[in-house]
Amino acid sequence: MRTYAKPIAAVTGALALASTLTACGGSSAASDEKTVTVYSADGLKGEAGDGWYDKVFKDFEKKTGIKVEYVEGGSGEMAQRALREKSNTQADVIVTLPPFIQQADSKGLLQAYEPQGSDQVSGGDKSGDGKWTSVVNNYFGFVHNKKELPAAPKSWEELLDAKYKNKLQYSTPGVAGDGTAVLIKAMHDFGGQEPAMEYLKKLQANNVGPSSSTSKLAPKVDKGELLVANGDVQMNFAQARSMPNLGIWFPAKGAGKPTTFALPYAAGLVDKAPHGENGKKLLDFMLSEQAQREVSAIGGGFPARKDVKPTDANAIELAKLLDGVEIFEPDWADIDKNLKTYVDAWKSATGS
Repeated sequence: MRTYAKPIAAVTGALALASTLTACGGSSAASDEKTVTVYSADGLKGEAGDGWYDKVFKDFEKKTGIKVEYVEGGSGEMAQRALREKSNTQADVIVTLPPFIQQADSKGLLQAYEPQGSDQVSGGDKSGDGKWTSVVNNYFGFVHNKKELPAAPKSWEELLDAKYKNKLQYSTPGVAGDGTAVLIKAMHDFGGQEPAMEYLKKLQANNVGPSSSTSKLAPKVDKGELLVANGDVQMNFAQARSMPNLGIWFPAKGAGKPTTFALPYAAGLVDKAPHGENGKKLLDFMLSEQAQREVSAIGGGFPARKDVKPTDANAIELAKLLDGVEIFEPDWADIDKNLKTYVDAWKSATGS
């Protein structure tokens, strides 16, 4: 039985500064008042300028005159950068996958703000105190090369086969949101930390090695450099428009059902944001009905608002991808509290 739980995720990568950050901390120049700085996990901005962010930021600037300054990286990377800058805040809005949005909140990086439209976001997809809300919903997944591996693997165990040696890679847990998701799913599917680490230790024999960026793995899969990599539905679905060999799949344990969990892109207003009012306007705009209707058609993701029900071709195809997949709900409070322990256990098991 399929139920739609909380969504999205993903993300990672080396820092990509799309435009020069405005100076903060001193007296603002008049031009600075018309900017808003976003720190975000990758996946929503298109490499060809055709992603959801590209459309939303363009429309937002046209409507308000406020220019978006954009910085991209892994979810953990963005949270850590914001933490380092806590005494001299640079970002106005931060967007990450769980558990890094919860981590940002627990470290005092966010201030309460409930964007217009957030009343239509399900309770599990936003914080109870208004510190963050999902803006795009999505699910964790894997990709395979459809040309060289026409039938997707069905189970975790299949990935231990020698044919995947140096043909398999997943992004780094604790740095990338989707890399952290590998741990979360493995611990769920194998029934706990210890058996999950035993499996990942075995898998290391086939793993190419660490990658701070999940988004950079899909091109390698498309070219056949890799047969399998981790990712998330939204990002990989969007990438597949220009990467025809990408196929999305969800591993099962043994002969069991394939599983996944929701990894929403969750956004929050940064505490002491230098352009906080502009940040609020951008959050309102991202949750507007117009922007939410474009999440599937342009972004390849799932709307965060439950009152927005797209019927475009992408929305129909995305629903089919999840058909027959069991969706579980992680204990995000536990993961936020024990993330370092889990990542350390992974490092020990894999020698990373």
